[in-house]
Amino acid sequence: MPLSFLNGESFTTSATTYQHRPATVYETHPRLILRVDIEGIVTHAMVDTGGVYLFCHPTIARAIGFDASAGLGLQTLIFRQERVQGTLHRATLTLLADEGDHLLIETTAFVPEASYEGLSDMPSILGWHGCLDRFRFGIDPMTDTFYFGAPT
Repeated sequence: MPLSFLNGESFTTSATTYQHRPATVYETHPRLILRVDIEGIVTHAMVDTGGVYLFCHPTIARAIGFDASAGLGLQTLIFRQERVQGTLHRATLTLLADEGDHLLIETTAFVPEASYEGLSDMPSILGWHGCLDRFRFGIDPMTDTFYFGAPT
């Protein structure tokens, strides 16, 4: 199950299946969707290697209790050709394993302002910078398996 380098060192130690489907009912292109835990809330998140941060869906952010006044600072992102303002927060993301151990990651979460409605039914998003770049991962599209592990 774990992926290894040629010298035998582990590249990943855990695996989970992922969904390969459109992220919303309005999309036609399938995305890689994982089941994750964000600060104790189990939800789905879309993998976006071109994105930044953990783009936390406002519904999840409210349930966690993220407060803009307690954030790390204001940030403006370009998301789907639109300028989106929000705050940055520190968050614990847990990758949930079907095989191996769950992996806890300290990540930077972007929480859009409460007035932002551009996500509708879209899940949270695992962006590259500040999130996906914190651990090793590999994907097997033949078995819909997402392999992951802590960096060494």
